Amino acid sequence: MRQPKTPDTFLTMHSETNIAILGSTGSIGQNTLSVVNELDGYNIFGITGHSRTELLLKQARDYKPRFAVFSDTNVSDEVDTSQIPNTDFWYGHESISELAGHESTDIVVAAIMGRAGLESTWHAIEKGKRIALANKETLVVAGQQIKQLASDSGAELLPVDSEHSAIYQCLQSGKSQEVTQIVLTASGGPFRQMTFEQMKCVTVEQALAHPTWNMGQKITIDSATMMNKALEIIEARWLFDVPSEKISVMIHPQSIIHSMVEFCDGSVISQMSPPDMKLPIQYALTYPDRLDGPSPKLDLTQSYDLQLIPPDLEQFPALDLGFEVARKGGTTGAVLNAANEAAVDAFLNRQISFTDIVAACREILDNHHFEPNPTLTTLMNQDRWAREEINKWIAC
Repeated sequence: MRQPKTPDTFLTMHSETNIAILGSTGSIGQNTLSVVNELDGYNIFGITGHSRTELLLKQARDYKPRFAVFSDTNVSDEVDTSQIPNTDFWYGHESISELAGHESTDIVVAAIMGRAGLESTWHAIEKGKRIALANKETLVVAGQQIKQLASDSGAELLPVDSEHSAIYQCLQSGKSQEVTQIVLTASGGPFRQMTFEQMKCVTVEQALAHPTWNMGQKITIDSATMMNKALEIIEARWLFDVPSEKISVMIHPQSIIHSMVEFCDGSVISQMSPPDMKLPIQYALTYPDRLDGPSPKLDLTQSYDLQLIPPDLEQFPALDLGFEVARKGGTTGAVLNAANEAAVDAFLNRQISFTDIVAACREILDNHHFEPNPTLTTLMNQDRWAREEINKWIAC
């Protein structure tokens, strides 16, 4: 392992790039640590975690960041940090935002899952940081506001989602006005060959068995319902400033073509690589440069059967929700995201069926009070309302 710098070096040698990983104990966070460990001139300046306290402590011992933050203030009396003298430990969600906006933080890896990552990402954007954005919910909930905030502050938004990173890379091949279509690819999850009726009997265990990607429980369920792709449609609409009519989805079970862009002359540019998150993470950290790194390379001595299949919208009704929200904007993203998070929790707790997840989201979205130009406060209120409505829906 490359030896990490001491805290004093972080502050005196700021010609090097300091990285704060928000959500370092999750899959994206752990992959980011692996990437940075292979890059010269990049330092782990800060890390944050929530419930995986022992893992965060181990990361602090191994990488010696200047700061480590536990989002849960209740753990302050439970964790022993005495053997990690070179790291300052902070507690609470406000401390995560403080780390994100710290004057010595150069790049913020926004990898806190769900709506919970919005405030810290917002603060980093306010401070004009480069954001390696792995938290798609930030743009789903507040895409219009986030884009305006980034424009005002000069912050950079570099996508870490493999699909959006692929699109970002493909867009370097032409001008924005030449783009006719953005094509998001999807593995199809474990149930792409099932009918909707068959999916009504899907168990939690079956839904958590993803054939391609190793992800957390919530993202794995989203992949199975295709809600992850619905959220990515919304994210793409704001990230690339394209209308929903220019966004489409193709099922690609092999997960090698990560997305495509079609240009007005008929050229279709794709980005291909083995399914591994280290490549899009590294691209977001080092852009516009490409460097050697730990990502596996595509073996071009082998034959590949690369399928591209149009999705069945009746089989996966979540996609319709994604296109609708991308088209309408306003409060719809906050409501859909909150309803889905609550519904997925209910499914994992065996309170509702697999197909109930999207059905509940549809009903909540249809019955919310739509506002086309909401404030952030309004979005947070709609988020809370949608979660409460899911609980009522479950109780009925």
